[in-house]
Amino acid sequence: MTKIFAHRGFKGIYPENTMVAFEHALHSGADGIELDVQLTKDGRLAVIHDEKLNRTTNLKGLVKDHTYEELKAGDASHSFYEETGAVSIPLLEEVLELISQQSTLIINIELKNSIYRYPGMEEKVKEQIEHFQIEDRVLVSSFHHGSLALFHKLMPHIELSVLTMDVIHQPDMYLKTIPARGYHPNIKGAGVTTEVIMALHATDQVIRPFTVNSEKQMKNMFSLGVDGIFTDYPDRAVKIRDEMK
Repeated sequence: MTKIFAHRGFKGIYPENTMVAFEHALHSGADGIELDVQLTKDGRLAVIHDEKLNRTTNLKGLVKDHTYEELKAGDASHSFYEETGAVSIPLLEEVLELISQQSTLIINIELKNSIYRYPGMEEKVKEQIEHFQIEDRVLVSSFHHGSLALFHKLMPHIELSVLTMDVIHQPDMYLKTIPARGYHPNIKGAGVTTEVIMALHATDQVIRPFTVNSEKQMKNMFSLGVDGIFTDYPDRAVKIRDEMK
């Protein structure tokens, strides 16, 4: 069965990568949640997607140039303020504390380090995974495939996934070079085909496209038998999946 991941929490109707989004994602019926991490100026693991603060907060500048206390003082509700009021940028440990209380929920931690390298971030994420004892239900993904290779050396038993906006030739072969098990292509590209899915499945690899938001896309992905999807509307995806059983 295709697993459904709530993209950045429940991004469609709540402020992305915030505790309110993750809390609602828990009750959406999703099998997992996805979030993004970056390092603050003082070395904390902040949960935020963009390197720049401008789009999702009332702050300006780069995440890496602010301490966490400075970030926490900002408001990350952006266009959802009337629904949620002011909300803060959470730390990874806050989200993992919430998730650790759910025995089956999978968590996909995306390392946002393809623009700014954030040296040491892999070690800090490793520490948090071990602290909350979620090794058996965590995925680590990144567009920085060298970072995934480093993470494999740190935690060889953790499932890693390659994120890509482009089409990778023979992804089943490419994943082995890292090594990674998951292939996470952009749904808008040409990387999701029956041939690719079959090749990955033949070597016990998995494919989870992003970001699957329309009913047509969801039905198509479920019919193709992908292993998972990332969606801003997990409740919608769960309803469609149930109807197609």
